[in-house]
Amino acid sequence: MVFNSWKQRKQSLVLLSVLLLLELQGTLPDGKSSQHSLLFCEDRLPQNVTIFGYARSKMTNEELRNMIIMNLTCKIDKRQNCNEKMDQFLKKCFCHSGQYSSEKHFMELDEKLKEKESGRSSNRLFYLAIPPSMFIDAVRCAKRSASSGNGWTRVIVEKPFGHDITSSREMTGCLKQYLTEDQIFRINHHMGEELVENLLVLRFSNLIFQPLWSRNYIRNVQFIFSEDFGAEKRGRYFDNYGIIRDIIQNHLLQILALFAMETPVSLAAEDIRNEKAKVLRSIRPVQLEDVVVGQYKDDGHGQGITSHGHPAYTDDPTVSTNSLTPTFAAATLFINNSRWDGVPFLMIAGKALHSKRVMEIRVQFRHVPGNLYNRNFGTDLDKATNELVLRVQPDEAIYLKINNKVPGLGMRLDLSHLNLLYKSMNERETPDAYGRLLLDAIEGERRLFIRSDELDAAWGVFSPLLKELEEKKIVPELYSYGSSGPAGVHYLAAKHSIRWGEFGDDP
Repeated sequence: MVFNSWKQRKQSLVLLSVLLLLELQGTLPDGKSSQHSLLFCEDRLPQNVTIFGYARSKMTNEELRNMIIMNLTCKIDKRQNCNEKMDQFLKKCFCHSGQYSSEKHFMELDEKLKEKESGRSSNRLFYLAIPPSMFIDAVRCAKRSASSGNGWTRVIVEKPFGHDITSSREMTGCLKQYLTEDQIFRINHHMGEELVENLLVLRFSNLIFQPLWSRNYIRNVQFIFSEDFGAEKRGRYFDNYGIIRDIIQNHLLQILALFAMETPVSLAAEDIRNEKAKVLRSIRPVQLEDVVVGQYKDDGHGQGITSHGHPAYTDDPTVSTNSLTPTFAAATLFINNSRWDGVPFLMIAGKALHSKRVMEIRVQFRHVPGNLYNRNFGTDLDKATNELVLRVQPDEAIYLKINNKVPGLGMRLDLSHLNLLYKSMNERETPDAYGRLLLDAIEGERRLFIRSDELDAAWGVFSPLLKELEEKKIVPELYSYGSSGPAGVHYLAAKHSIRWGEFGDDP
């Protein structure tokens, strides 16, 4: 999204204060200040911007600025006039220490902001990168003691958005005591990925895909998220949520909604979110028999990293030794509407797998009816199935697997790739997901943020399953650190007569 000149001039006349509420422990969470600095270097932020880090830790302005410099990415370091730009940016960064539940401390923050604003019109954006247990206190204090008096006030809320449908509704209700829905920006950073943004363009501006996008031609759709590392350093958080809440119910289900939704009336945020909400409400609650859960054990090369091996999940000192929290899950979802009736949507997400970090969508098409070449040459139908792959990370790409004749005498078929590699198409760095979403929040663009009814519908898909897993104390199937995951996932695929895509393969 690009500022037009009118919008840029308009915003430059208004002050913007960005308030980052952070838990500072020597580093900045997810490099969020780096994203602000990148936007600043790209001249995408209003000229009159002030950034305040608010934390319980005692820290001076200079200490915060040094921390920002330490967390800058190479995207910043390699830019022309980097030093000059960064000096300008750092002068706009300040720190304020206080408790998240103290209206007095927020009043002190408000006084500092007013000094910078000097009575001019000002907008304020609060980014809550803090424990969920502190959300409501922080929002209450921000509303009562540090809201903008003559502009807008918005709040970005980091996941997790509750622990189940009940706690999510409770959190939403509490937030709405102090904010309107239009002020709440629930951030899911994967929704800002370049390929996720491109999904709607692919669907709705290319005629060739529109007739194919239904049960008539699509056999199954796979949403895959793989990490080659475990829960290191996040064990305390992860053990409370697990892979289903952390990745599947949140990230993958949102991408599924974009993939499967009907054509919206327009590209306006509410029209898009209306269609996403319809799809989410059409998904059957996931059944236990359609799920495989796993937990990684050590890799067999020692009992810890100091022994040149990777420890089991339950060997993490921040994790309970008898924890049943899944670090891997595969689930089959079905959408009860005329477009997708009977099509399995499979989701797989796991930590400590053999593959590098991968997130992708794999669309497997139906077999060609009465395929002449299969009859004559005995082609493996599963391996010869056309497949459209949208690789979100790493190295964004879209490629289509098609059957093709191998050059030479005789007749032999093989799969070929028609591919669009983003790196070869555009030498510029693709925008960072956080940077894109931060810019959207500043502009008031809500289409990539989660609305409360979407959130409620998403929890409705998985809450019954999560409750059953915990009440029945379902023991996850163990798999080795660095393996392809538990064997049960192959039985789940066989149950629905499908083949898992070779995720992470290069086009």
